[in-house]
Amino acid sequence: MEFDTIAAISTALGEGAIAIVRVSGEDAVEKVNRIFKGKDLTKVPSHTIHYGNIIVPDTNQVIEEVMVSVMRAPRTFTREDIVEVNCHGGLVSVNKVLQLILTQGVRLAEPGEFTKRAFLNGRIDLSQAEAVMDLIRAKTDRAMNVAIGQMEGRLSKLIKRLRQELIETLAHVEVNIDYPEYDDVEEMTHSVLIEKAERVRDEIRKLLQTSKQGKILREGIATVIIGRPNVGKSSLLNSLVQEKKAIVTDIAGTTRDVIEEYVNVRGVPLRLIDTAGIRETKDVVEQIGVERSKEMLQRADLVLLVLNYNESLTAADKELFEAVQEKDTIVIVNKTDLPQKIDLDEVKILAGNAKMITTSLIEEQGVDELERAIAELFFEGSLEAGDITYVSNARHIGLLAQAERTIADAIEAVHNGMPIDMVQIDLTRTWEILGEVTGETIHESLLDQLFSQFCLGK
Repeated sequence: MEFDTIAAISTALGEGAIAIVRVSGEDAVEKVNRIFKGKDLTKVPSHTIHYGNIIVPDTNQVIEEVMVSVMRAPRTFTREDIVEVNCHGGLVSVNKVLQLILTQGVRLAEPGEFTKRAFLNGRIDLSQAEAVMDLIRAKTDRAMNVAIGQMEGRLSKLIKRLRQELIETLAHVEVNIDYPEYDDVEEMTHSVLIEKAERVRDEIRKLLQTSKQGKILREGIATVIIGRPNVGKSSLLNSLVQEKKAIVTDIAGTTRDVIEEYVNVRGVPLRLIDTAGIRETKDVVEQIGVERSKEMLQRADLVLLVLNYNESLTAADKELFEAVQEKDTIVIVNKTDLPQKIDLDEVKILAGNAKMITTSLIEEQGVDELERAIAELFFEGSLEAGDITYVSNARHIGLLAQAERTIADAIEAVHNGMPIDMVQIDLTRTWEILGEVTGETIHESLLDQLFSQFCLGK
């Protein structure tokens, strides 16, 4: 498959030591060589880097001092010839180099087009291509390890094995359809169908069981800190983030809006949301913050409910317990450095199955126990990314759920004595759906949509 030559800046925009302009295509080396003063790039060995200058061809004006990497197909990311121009990391310099390359008949790449070419040229499948973006966006070591495993084809190999089992089963069904006069063939076919289909279904279910944790690793847990004003919500945010992001005072109502921050808690990525204290107020600005806090609570995956050790439980506290009954919740009784006025037995009753932790955030006590409780709640404290094939991508999860339904329909049809050709329809549909995970049975329009979400230059 041949494409035109494309180029884009592959490093983040802004000031830095180095910026890279990537060029990929059949004549990438030749076109960059026209504006490069140094060695003849068309004659250098593959996978070598060379010092020189980028110049304007007509005037020989030097634009940039660069190092140029030459990589010949097929041993490249796109399986095309690739040239990477390493220049100084200023906005002006890197853009000048890119613009000069584009004047040589090279097209500006679309978002994700390099990775799309790697897929279309057969170097990686679609699930591996999507893992490239997951790796870029990974916020914890665990998330990075999951993405690397998917890039290396861990999920792909499993999906391909399941599809191979289905193909073999479908071939067996074809024998039954072609030779229906043999009763023993039919009996054997039903037995093989159930055995193979149930094995594939069980494998799909195992993958789906990882989806909650996988999605957490990929997207983070929406974690809302709630409580009445001045119980220490902003102090908790600052303790977890280890920075003073929120204003901490002893004045009730200081937090007027929702503050968001990503934080890595023992490998668990939290999208941490500090909310305005929930209370009745006549302050218009604060009231807007309170309403937004209630909205965020509805969308939360995890709730950190903060109480004051130095105050008795109020009706407002009890209302908060009622509001979080259906949520994964950790109850934090803060300010243990002050005299106790709260009834902890009553808190335990209201908390039910929720974990209760006491803290003195001002003295940095109890934060380790809280972090351990969060990790145990979502990963049972011991599960590592290397132990299992995770499914973290929402598209993959949706497809696997569809595949589970269609193969369950096939198993039910066999048990109900449905004609074999009807069972074949469900098995074939399962095979097609699994192929959409790796991109073997996917439509061009969906490919365009998927790769458009990638960053430019990747």
